[in-house]
Amino acid sequence: MKLFISPGACSLAPHIALREIGADFETVKVDLGTRKAETGDDFLAVNSTGKVPALLLENGDILTENPAILLYIADQDSQVGLVPREGSFGRYQLLSRLSFLGSEFHKAFVPLFTPGTSDENRAAATVAVKNHLAALEQELASKDHYAGEAYSVADIYLFVMLGWPGHVGIDMAAYPALGAYAGKIAQRPAVGAALKAEGLV
Repeated sequence: MKLFISPGACSLAPHIALREIGADFETVKVDLGTRKAETGDDFLAVNSTGKVPALLLENGDILTENPAILLYIADQDSQVGLVPREGSFGRYQLLSRLSFLGSEFHKAFVPLFTPGTSDENRAAATVAVKNHLAALEQELASKDHYAGEAYSVADIYLFVMLGWPGHVGIDMAAYPALGAYAGKIAQRPAVGAALKAEGLV
């Protein structure tokens, strides 16, 4: 398998998940400005949106979008337990969390990472991100995992996004429960290995 990534972007989540299950894979870095892979290939031929992540399977099939990629990876080794069993309520709960992270929380950051965003739109986006952080802070103050009772791909995806506020001027000191939650996940060997591989530590 080949995972197309940009260091520190949301593609870090499937990178961590692949390491959690001990998968045989390689990462290919993508310049999101030029949409060129580090190999020189046109990334648009892999994903026409030009966005990471994209997962190229051995049979040539391509998966895009984190919720789908994370579920696929987790299902490759059910013994690791990164996703509840198919048909269980827990699986639908996890899908709900992944959908929220991808369509709401992630989306709130976009203006803050987009060059040329107006001051007004940047301020509105900052408020939106802080509102999400406050809700997550309250929720995770009373539990160890974001979806269900066990560590899952939802925790991995949330962990990655909790690394973003500091890069856009939002002080995470105001969210101690989230800091403690992210700190525990950061101690996992697969997480440390992925961060190191992407040059983030």
